[in-house]
Amino acid sequence: MSTIDARTEVLDTLLYLDGVTVSFDGFRALNGLSLYAAAGELRAVIGPNGAGKTTMMDVITGKTKPDAGEVFFNGGIDLRQLDEARIATLGIGRKFQKPTVFENHTVWDNLELALAGHRSVFQSLRFRLSGEQKDRIEATLGTIGLEALRGRQAGSLSHGQKQWLEIGMLLIQDPALLLIDEPVAGMTDSETEQTAVLIKQIAQSHTVIVVEHDMSFVRSLECRVTVLHEGRTIAEGSMQTVQEDPRVIEVYLGR
Repeated sequence: MSTIDARTEVLDTLLYLDGVTVSFDGFRALNGLSLYAAAGELRAVIGPNGAGKTTMMDVITGKTKPDAGEVFFNGGIDLRQLDEARIATLGIGRKFQKPTVFENHTVWDNLELALAGHRSVFQSLRFRLSGEQKDRIEATLGTIGLEALRGRQAGSLSHGQKQWLEIGMLLIQDPALLLIDEPVAGMTDSETEQTAVLIKQIAQSHTVIVVEHDMSFVRSLECRVTVLHEGRTIAEGSMQTVQEDPRVIEVYLGR
């Protein structure tokens, strides 16, 4: 790819990773990884344990700095030069596998705390919401399907409901990019189906990258799939396309 073509690619994508390498004590967690995501795209990332999925998200969010390669966001912002706090303010939200909510506060309070941003819990709960902010919480409750549970303590929610609440806590900050790590791990079949619907709905107005091991769930997302192995991309395309790829069958699906 020429320099001009590469620059055009950066400007035309929301997220641009090219040739990204990360080593830990001689082990290459990422080995020339390249991945591009357009604004408004829903992408699933799959691969065996140790493929580099978590390290990829660490690089995007600034937790880990790459040894080599390019990492650009939103038309040319070089994420390699920024720390985690600064990257979060750019509109990149990350949800880890285990839900982290304020269990002693209500569902509504959790969303209010997320909307309040960097204030302390005490300051946030004393903060008076505007009508527009209340409407935003109401809309988020509707999106995540927890309207009827707004007054329920978060600690009493089911595992799936906590996952949806945490997704809502990210969503209410209106990030341009959401990174979601194994959202359906530990969910019931019904919760898994509802989560697929939720993520596809969110992807109508946000770029979403989902890391997941549940192949049925990934198939239900009906999106482009990237397969990682040993720190690099080995296949991309529809779920059917990557399932039929001999390399993917050998290193992942055939296990």
